[in-house]
Amino acid sequence: MLLRLGLFLLVVPGVVLMGVFWSELSTVNECLAKGGSYNYLSEACDMNHKQPFVPFAERNPLFVNITMLLSALGLMLCLAGLYVRRM
Repeated sequence: MLLRLGLFLLVVPGVVLMGVFWSELSTVNECLAKGGSYNYLSEACDMNHKQPFVPFAERNPLFVNITMLLSALGLMLCLAGLYVRRM
């Protein structure tokens, strides 16, 4: 039981984080293909002004930190599940 929960927490938060990141990256690439510049803070395509790059982790620190902490907790639960004898 501990191992299954640990594996779930190890994998799922990372997949969710990557899904959100790649979804946003797809939107940015669409904007750049149109010849615009993506405004990361307002999450909109700006055709008139060049916008500065703002890293994903700087814009979403709570989301990134929570998913990383859940993955670390999953790793610890996996290790505990492998260490503890089954009854």
